[in-house]
Amino acid sequence: MLDGVTTNPTLIAKSGKQFIPLIEEICGVVSGPVSAEVAATDYDTMIKEGRKLAGIAKNIAVKVPLTPAGLKVCKELSDDGTMVNVTLCFSAAQAILAAKAGATFISPFVGRLDDIAQDGMQLISDIVSIYNNYPDWNTEVLVASVRHPMHIVDAAVLGADVVTCPPDVIRKLYSHPLTDKGLTAFVEDWKKTGQSIL
Repeated sequence: MLDGVTTNPTLIAKSGKQFIPLIEEICGVVSGPVSAEVAATDYDTMIKEGRKLAGIAKNIAVKVPLTPAGLKVCKELSDDGTMVNVTLCFSAAQAILAAKAGATFISPFVGRLDDIAQDGMQLISDIVSIYNNYPDWNTEVLVASVRHPMHIVDAAVLGADVVTCPPDVIRKLYSHPLTDKGLTAFVEDWKKTGQSIL
């Protein structure tokens, strides 16, 4: 069901675990991309951290912030063949810069935009439309800050490539009261037949 894992400093802090061993553990379990975020904000330290993280496993996507220094790191790492996830995207203009820098993924934060009364899904629509205009760009839209199942559904309708979300939101995808009601009726009706399949 899951294709990859994204991490960030907040999630690492909540885990209470050491960062590098945790990333190594995740990479040992997950075959898809694992986003591991640099902690620095200056270019010189970010590039060193990025190279160290990229050396952990082949499926690491180094996560960098959408800043001038972060985009410079993105360009350098992506030119070297490293997957890069540019994070903290809040505008289509920023998404254009990330694609031009060679980002593997752009992470627009829809929930945080919704929190300040801006339309997060409109940003996804804009980015997908822009990227579709430039087939030579290979950046995938990774929808982040997902708060509920409709964010996932809307992102899929709009053509986003990836959605990262907490497990509780994923679990809500299969929940529907009519499914529960229908299953209860089927179980009761089956009992009335007095039959057994086994």
